[in-house]
Amino acid sequence: MTGPAVPFREIVLKVHSRCDLACDHCYVYEHADQSWRTQPKTISDHVVSRTAQRLAEHARTHALPSVSVILHGGEPLLAGPARLRRVCEKFTSALAGLAELDLRIHTNGLQLSPRYLDLFDEFDVKVGISLDGDRAANDRHRRYADGRSSHPLVLKAVELLRQDRYRHLDLGLLCTIDIANDPVAVLDALTELEPPLIDFLLPHATWGEPPPRPDGSPTAYADWLLTIFDRWQEQGRPVPVRLFSSVLSTLSGGPSLTESLGLAPTDLVVVETDGRLEQVDSLKSAYEGAAATGFDVFTHSFDEVAAHPGVRARQLGLAGVSETCRRCPVVRSCGGGLYTHRYRSPGGFDNPSVYCADLAALIRGIEDRTAAATEAPAVRDPWELLAAQQDLTRTLLAALHDGLDGSGGEVWESAWALAAEVESDPAGQTALDLVLAHPYTRTWLLDTLEAVRAGRPVEGPPVERLAASVAAAAVHAGLDLAVPVVHRAGRLFLPTLGEVRAGGTGEAGTALVRADGEGFTVRTEGGALHIARGAGEGPRWSPVRRLGAARGPGPVQAADGPGPVPTRVLDDLDPYRTCFGTPAAERLSPSAADAWSASLAAAWELLARTVPEQAAEAATVLTTLTPLAGDAPVRTGRHGYGALGIAAGGDAHALAAALLRGFRQAKLRALAEVTDLYASDGSWDHRMPWQEEPVPFSRLLSETHERVGLGLFAPRFLAGVPQALDMIEEAAETTVDGKQLLAVMRKEINGTHGTSGRNGCKTDTERAAMR
Repeated sequence: MTGPAVPFREIVLKVHSRCDLACDHCYVYEHADQSWRTQPKTISDHVVSRTAQRLAEHARTHALPSVSVILHGGEPLLAGPARLRRVCEKFTSALAGLAELDLRIHTNGLQLSPRYLDLFDEFDVKVGISLDGDRAANDRHRRYADGRSSHPLVLKAVELLRQDRYRHLDLGLLCTIDIANDPVAVLDALTELEPPLIDFLLPHATWGEPPPRPDGSPTAYADWLLTIFDRWQEQGRPVPVRLFSSVLSTLSGGPSLTESLGLAPTDLVVVETDGRLEQVDSLKSAYEGAAATGFDVFTHSFDEVAAHPGVRARQLGLAGVSETCRRCPVVRSCGGGLYTHRYRSPGGFDNPSVYCADLAALIRGIEDRTAAATEAPAVRDPWELLAAQQDLTRTLLAALHDGLDGSGGEVWESAWALAAEVESDPAGQTALDLVLAHPYTRTWLLDTLEAVRAGRPVEGPPVERLAASVAAAAVHAGLDLAVPVVHRAGRLFLPTLGEVRAGGTGEAGTALVRADGEGFTVRTEGGALHIARGAGEGPRWSPVRRLGAARGPGPVQAADGPGPVPTRVLDDLDPYRTCFGTPAAERLSPSAADAWSASLAAAWELLARTVPEQAAEAATVLTTLTPLAGDAPVRTGRHGYGALGIAAGGDAHALAAALLRGFRQAKLRALAEVTDLYASDGSWDHRMPWQEEPVPFSRLLSETHERVGLGLFAPRFLAGVPQALDMIEEAAETTVDGKQLLAVMRKEINGTHGTSGRNGCKTDTERAAMR
């Protein structure tokens, strides 16, 4: 077993080993392991003290920010309020100044009273109560030894916990599933109590002692849960349900929210009333001694337990599940199911869950019911992707402002205030959106945020860029607003506009930039310089060149869509354009820029003729092209959606292919920035149809996405793509949005072998010429 052991963040402390109910589905008393019979009824002060010391030692060693201690049993309230107070005091004292302590108790509620809840309020102990639904459902298993119902007393406990003075202690309700119960009646009974959370638990079972299936259905438990899911949806999801939330989270690329699902490593250890250290309690359903480690709190540290082979087996993620599970598309959500439920004799735990068919049906059922509602619109709609990228840029700008926390000085604070003033004008808001959408704004934000978060001082150009951006927005909008911008030896760059050489003395100074009807004026201590709208290259002004219609500084023209999109520009001026992993070219001469633009125009014309839909989208979003030094065909960089570094030259076909390749790379990167297309955990490797060496899923997806686009332009790239799409569809990493992207790619390649398919090729002869 490789990798370091995972530290424990959750301790289950058995404070009492007996119970006042005789539930016939209880894994502690009714299943294979009967070790409870030899345990002391109540935990001793010595065991409590030693456990608290061990936990403090563990928290210190691993610098844990927080730890949870769950008081458990048996029935933990049978330990009595005096002993529970000593438990709370010992752990609170031991963890003080080391880690935040999260105290919890799981109880059947029968003994719960204001006396206990006042104690729990004092130490902020959260309370979870077991309740299996309405009275008929609850009384099927949760009865006293003489057969009496426990339901009235449990309801009384729940109502007590719902009182205003105790509501903040309420963890929610734990419900063990019995498919003989009416699922709708169970859910309605639980939601009527308005708990903060409901947790449905599959009854513990193994392949040797499988769960009851009265009708023989292999998916009876999934059917029962999906009926509840439908009712829950119908009710408007009035209460969080942990099981459903976990599946929805993993389907979207997020983490599992419960031990019973997902591939997250276990971080839990159990301390019995005699101080013995054990693995997760549910293992007692497998066989006698399954949970034992041979360790105790008196002679062993928690690190020793964390290294125990049984514990490590539940920390291996994908490598820790059976070969059958590793090949299953839903393993990220399922995780092979609860470790206990995999047990089969002989053979141990290297099996799928005894609930395998149920878990697969449940996950697919939830996905089928929610995919449309949970899909990110950005995957299908280019305008939504642009809007999501704009939201991300503004979020990063706000994060930078918060991170600077005043350290940006007057230059930053003044620019921040002026940005708000510009945004108060509708044209100014549109213009500021345009400037923030410039891809190198993202590069500036990411670089500066990285410095702030690393604790490095941020001053000079990184702080000054905001004012230059606000000034550019004011000029675009034609606002009569003087914006102070720092210049360096009389030179200042205005994003999306160009570089001004206004003159001035000293290394740095302040220029006032103000728009007027004919362009804008830059005033420094050396005098004023007026830049006319549409002004070309000159000794004191270098404009950002437009690759579309020529346009100088002036009012922004709104585009069709959710926000402004500028005409494509050749940006060989922006200081943040050096983000491509290869040097950017210096400022091109007018003749070189004309030649560069001409070769690009020919490439765009070819794309528009052969792949019109992709060309139209690329022309909309690839707003910024930067010449690269050397012969790098195309590069995407550390910037927002919309920029490519490209070396123009060569024939139109090669340049068109480079543009298309860069567009596909940039689009997938932009999608990955605003939505989860695949899960980042696990260690899956895939062998691509066009390459022998196995690669991570991220590369499989990116190369397939790129080849789909290129295949519409040059069909030779489609070789192996159908197989790759099948691999992506079957991969466990693909999220709901990843599957949506897969559907988009399949739709893109439909009809590519005809004479007038989606790609717009007019004849077979023209297609053959591009092979």
